[in-house]
Amino acid sequence: MFTGIVTDVGHVELMERRGELMVRLATAHDTTALAMGASVSCSGACLTVIGTGPGWFEVEVSDETLACTTLGSWSRGTPVNLELSLRLGDELGGHLVSGHVDGIAEVLSVTARGDSRSLDVRVPGELARFVAPKGSVALDGVSLTVNEVAGTDCSLNIIPHTLEATTLGSIVAGGRLNVEIDMIARYVARLTQSGEGAWNGGT
Repeated sequence: MFTGIVTDVGHVELMERRGELMVRLATAHDTTALAMGASVSCSGACLTVIGTGPGWFEVEVSDETLACTTLGSWSRGTPVNLELSLRLGDELGGHLVSGHVDGIAEVLSVTARGDSRSLDVRVPGELARFVAPKGSVALDGVSLTVNEVAGTDCSLNIIPHTLEATTLGSIVAGGRLNVEIDMIARYVARLTQSGEGAWNGGT
């Protein structure tokens, strides 16, 4: 589980096929504290640590993940938003993020608004009903608040700190971003589906 608060921008150092795709990521995090099997959000995708060394860790990326996220476009040097998994007692500064990417959003435009930027994106049609004004969404692992929604298009404001501390500072029109809808919105929609969600009590 994550919060959508990026704690480091690492980069791809090595990619190698070993059955699954192995990716080595350079990071400023203390990798001696990363246990084998630990989860790390890598630009929004929860990946499992399979190896570590001074200033780097390795993860495995399945073909399913490559097909459903932007990770298939990674190459050596690609910057990656990193967040270590949430621990009990940690501050929940963003919103609950699982690291399970729901789809890929297309960047329609990026407009300067003072020191901030307005980001307009188009989410896949099947995800649009989960995105609401003033609700939360994770783009490339970054927790953001939605300003406006029009069909499958939504606009968000990116503050200067987020522009500097994440890869969103370099995003341009035509870019693609991993999107994870708000977990609460997902379950509310499930419970309110016709014929679903009737609660008959419990013990």
